[in-house]
Amino acid sequence: MKTAAIILAAGTGTRAADPADPRPKQYRPCRGESPLGRSVRTFLSVDAVSIVQPVIRPGDVGEARRLLPGGEPRLLAAVAGGETRQASVLRGLEALQPHAPDLVLIHDAVRPFLTPALIGRVIDALAAAPAVLPAVPVADTLKRERDGFVAGTLDRAGLHAAQTPQGFHFAAILEAHRRAAAAGGTHTDDASVAEAAGLPVRLVPGETANRKITTLEDFEMVGADGRELEYRAGQGYDVHRLVDGDGVTLCGVSIPHDRSLSGHSDADVALHALTDALLGTIGEGDIGDHFPPSDPQWRGAASSLFVRHAVERVTARGGRVINADITLVCEAPKIGPHREKMRGTVAALLGVTSDRVGVKATTNERLGFLGRSEGIAAMAVVSVAMPTETRSNGR
Repeated sequence: MKTAAIILAAGTGTRAADPADPRPKQYRPCRGESPLGRSVRTFLSVDAVSIVQPVIRPGDVGEARRLLPGGEPRLLAAVAGGETRQASVLRGLEALQPHAPDLVLIHDAVRPFLTPALIGRVIDALAAAPAVLPAVPVADTLKRERDGFVAGTLDRAGLHAAQTPQGFHFAAILEAHRRAAAAGGTHTDDASVAEAAGLPVRLVPGETANRKITTLEDFEMVGADGRELEYRAGQGYDVHRLVDGDGVTLCGVSIPHDRSLSGHSDADVALHALTDALLGTIGEGDIGDHFPPSDPQWRGAASSLFVRHAVERVTARGGRVINADITLVCEAPKIGPHREKMRGTVAALLGVTSDRVGVKATTNERLGFLGRSEGIAAMAVVSVAMPTETRSNGR
């Protein structure tokens, strides 16, 4: 059986408009790759897919060519879509007709996190049905609205949210789309076109990660592998004694001073607190667990090593740092003249821009050991975005 795939990327994406990047959402980076490019690449990774037909906005040929893999014989030249999704699908189907596929999968490019397993599930189901729809059971309570007020609660039993790719016997869906176009009806997905033509549509389990990118917020809410992100915060606190010396290191910046901080490493109290805060977001203990002070290899070590290690631990779990806020408590030295350099140093360690790093200082009003300049303390708070665990929905 010859299977074709249509990848729809002809929309304007106005709800996801970004002043910083005027391109439609299907062309913009989404955790390192455009939705169009990732969707096409996933279909090409499935051996059962014989040809892939992108459908794009008129005039976007250059942009699409830049994002799509070159030298791939199964990837057809993109065709221009129509004014509506329905019209774009019909143009894609007409373009495929000379290739005479037996089956066709129709997919929205802005669902870039589908898996090869989902594609295979749809293709397999087409052996017993002329139309196949991947869907997930509705989990939210549904309300009917009238004039801004709740007019009733819908029974969600048996309700499913439709996804793509939707699969069809090619000849049947081409004829159904032609009839729908002639009738002037408007359909929001291809399964409804099939329903209107009297084709039975079989449901197969969709995937919760196969979400549609609709708004600008969606770009920020999906992880690199399509999982939704959760946001975590971690806090850290550290204190080091001041001893005779000629300077201190705080936030990775050397500051001349008539005292020095005592510690096994360079005693950068701020970066120690930051390391603990990072480790706290993933529940991996504290700095002493990873870098025991009894281990001689860390004697005099730059505390930047500890921060980088903690960032690597976060990254290994698919997370990324959002921001950090550090407060230093000391009578001296003055932090203000060094604040911007500190922010830049910490930002580089965390892989963020300096506007996502706060460095503040306060005194202890000459109270206690901090007020007597016997030591310097630091508190740090960080936030990270971490992918949540999701699973395919069974039926």
